[in-house]
Order: sequence, then C-alpha cells, then structure tokens
Amino acid sequence: MALALKLAQKGAGFTSPNPMVGAVVVRDGRIVGRGYHRRYGGPHAEVEALRQAGEMARGATLYVTLEPCNHHGKTPPCTQAVLAAGIARVVIANADPNPRVTGGGADFLRQQGLQVDMGLLAAAGQRLNEAFFQAMTTGRPWVIAKAAASLDGKIATHSNDSHWITGEAARAWVHRLRHRVDAILVGVGTVVADDPQLTTRLPRGRGKDPIRIVLDSRLRLPLSAQVLHLQSPAPTWIACTAAAPPEKISALREMGTECLVLPGRQGRVDLEALLALLGQRRVQSLLVEGGAEVHGAFFAGGLINRFHLFLAPKLIGGRQAPGILGGPGIARLADAPPVRDLTIRRFGPDILISGYL
Repeated sequence: MALALKLAQKGAGFTSPNPMVGAVVVRDGRIVGRGYHRRYGGPHAEVEALRQAGEMARGATLYVTLEPCNHHGKTPPCTQAVLAAGIARVVIANADPNPRVTGGGADFLRQQGLQVDMGLLAAAGQRLNEAFFQAMTTGRPWVIAKAAASLDGKIATHSNDSHWITGEAARAWVHRLRHRVDAILVGVGTVVADDPQLTTRLPRGRGKDPIRIVLDSRLRLPLSAQVLHLQSPAPTWIACTAAAPPEKISALREMGTECLVLPGRQGRVDLEALLALLGQRRVQSLLVEGGAEVHGAFFAGGLINRFHLFLAPKLIGGRQAPGILGGPGIARLADAPPVRDLTIRRFGPDILISGYL
C-alpha cells in the first residue's frame, strides 16, 4: 500500500477533479502489476495495474489507495475490470468520500465473492487526497496559504519592495506547488504593486498553470496587467462585487476575462460565497498567495486549511512594513487557533514551516 500511495503521487497536478490513485497487484508474494491515475479522463490506476499484470492477476491481491469506482464516469467502472481480471482480494486505503458512490465499489465486490479489506494506511491516503476529500464532503476547495517573510515576519519593506525575499530553491518549490493546485488567488493590491504572472514555470516547460483569481471588489485592476494578457490554457477570473463599474466589467469580458460578481461583505468580496462558487466549478484546491490583507481575511474567516510559510535569513523592520497577516487580528492570545502537524524543511538559506489550522 505504501508503494501504491507513492505511485499515486505521480499524478499530482493532472488528475483533478479526480483524486490521485495508485494500485499494485501482488501474487504469491511478488509484485506483478503497478499503475496510477495519470490524468483526468485517462485510465484509472486499477486498470493500468491489471493490464500490466495480465493473466498473473487471476487469484492475486489488488492494493489500491481509493475504493474502486462502481459507476460510469469518464471511464467504465473499475469494479468490472477487477472482476474480469480474476482478482481474489482487494485491499483499500480509503473509502470513496463522494456521497453519491460511498461504499458502492467495496460492497459490490464483496457481493461478488471477493475478500475486501478497508483502512490500510488510511491516514496517509486521506492526506494524499486532502483536497479531494474536502471538496467531496464540504463542497468547497481546500485552501492553502503561502507566504514568504523575513525573520521578523515582514513580507515587504515599508516602500513595498518584496523582490525577492526568498532564494531560487524556495521559489522553485512554489512553482511545483502551483502545478499541484487547481487555482491561485491574490488581491488586487498585489497585482498593482508587483504585476505578477501567477503561472507555473518549471524546467523544460513542464507543469500546468492554475486558474488565476484576483480579488478586486471595485475592479481597480489595470487593463494592462500581465494576468490579463498571458498565453496560457488556464483562465483568469476576477472576483468583484456589484460595486464594480459595469463598463469595466464589459471591458474585461471583451478581453476574454470572466468577472465573478459576488456578494459583498464590509465592502469586500464575500470569501465564503467565493469558495462556494469555486466548489460548484469543481475547483478542489486553492492556493492563496496574498498579500497581507487577503491572508488576514482568510485567516479571520477560519478559511485556511493548510499553510506554507517561508522564512528568509533577513531582518527588515519598520512599523509600516507589512506583516504576513493583515486585518484586525485576534485580541487575546487565548483566541489564537492551534496549529498542528508542523514540519520544517530547508531550501538553501530559507526555512519552510508548514502546518494545518
């Protein structure tokens, strides 16, 4: 199962809105087939592993990280492939959380006389597909906050200079993270100050661009911004409110950019309404890259699931230099939400602290 989980990770960035899935076929103590879900719409992991196993699959055990599907989607049900291959036993890490199919695959295989065991390395399987599980159970995307700061917690100088706080190794890791997520979000202030591309730039052009989302309640975004003029298969969406000028909405739409007109809350885009809409559009993972006010708003709303914080060996100082989290913040330390499952890694001179809220 550990090998199946490792295989599943190879599909990161390509399978959404499907989960990452890996499968291994074992007969007489020997691995005879391996497979993983390579891309959305392609063969599922079980099918790949069974094809590789061939006749050796008869009487064998299939280890698979997620319950085999028992319904028609982009591909036929995997349960039928399991039966046709002659598998005797199926070991599953996680049940399918999709409320329309939960228990369907495992129950069907049991009814056909196969031995089915559920729950092996379940925690690792759930973490692998945490965005998929979140989307299936809540209808909203998994929200990841990413920030880079100096040792004293500043994301820019008082003159708003932030290029570059971290080094090349840290920035390369961020591009790999962008490849894995469905969408990336920044506030209009970041676009005005930095004019970012918000694309994935990996060696030899590998990796996919996420959908780019700009929070801009009143559409202050300049029409010359790079995010509006990219040669990218991923779209740019502007999240605004009814307070946005209609002529600006029309101009953006003529450029091929979609404006998401959402309810407002205290003069800003209602973030919960935005997440609900993204869930409806099958966006399962959202990377929030800032700036400080945007991070602060997501934090204050309790909307962040996971965070990645890079700390660079620099000291910036200054009362006017922005910190990681804007907004009013908490009033009492007792109200600070607990952080769990912290990990710490080094990327050259920089330190990455990751955890869950």
